[in-house]
Amino acid sequence: MFRPKSPLPPLEVLFEDDQILVINKQSGLPVHKGWAADSVTLCGLVRRHTGLEFAWPIHRLDRGASGVVVFAKSRENAAALSLAFRHREPTKTYLALVRGSAPDGGHIDHVLKDENGKELEAWTDFQTLQRMATSPRETSLVKALPGTGRLHQVRRHLKHIHHPLIGDSGHGEPHLNRAFKAAYGLGRLALHACRLEFQHPATGQLCGFDAPLPDDLWLPLQAMGYTRPWL
Repeated sequence: MFRPKSPLPPLEVLFEDDQILVINKQSGLPVHKGWAADSVTLCGLVRRHTGLEFAWPIHRLDRGASGVVVFAKSRENAAALSLAFRHREPTKTYLALVRGSAPDGGHIDHVLKDENGKELEAWTDFQTLQRMATSPRETSLVKALPGTGRLHQVRRHLKHIHHPLIGDSGHGEPHLNRAFKAAYGLGRLALHACRLEFQHPATGQLCGFDAPLPDDLWLPLQAMGYTRPWL
């Protein structure tokens, strides 16, 4: 029996010119085709949108996270932006919902291992924006600014200070994830890349892009009583 293909997910474009494309990625959409051999990826949607044979994502964003991802439209611009990211010039800001009453703020300097087991320096600054007496555990809404770009850095660093993310299947607590899904409808990783600042590869102008919170995160936060998700 013929079955029509599922419609492709929408592509939320935050900015586009001849050199770059900035997207607000939805949760659950992988950037690349990974081990799961996903049929739909952000790279594929971007190629479809631009009509280009190749599109270069400049930085990582976890499948479960949402928020800002920047693509270069040429190899030259990709090289320039990648160099800037390696030199830690861009500023990345994340919003995370974590377990427990997090400290008001701090600096996490904790070595992380890469996929090959190599230890790499990694640090993240954070600020707690709001706390809420949610059930079954109190939670905190945290602004995180990673100074390095290690795999799952924000997730791993917040777990390191005993405040894992809600909805994190890899570094969090499964029973809490299930409880928050049942109570508040939070069925995703509570991590959103809300702002990215970097120099435009062609003009050198400092650009800042804000990604609005998607409903699948903002509505559960409202249900918990949070009123200030903006930074």
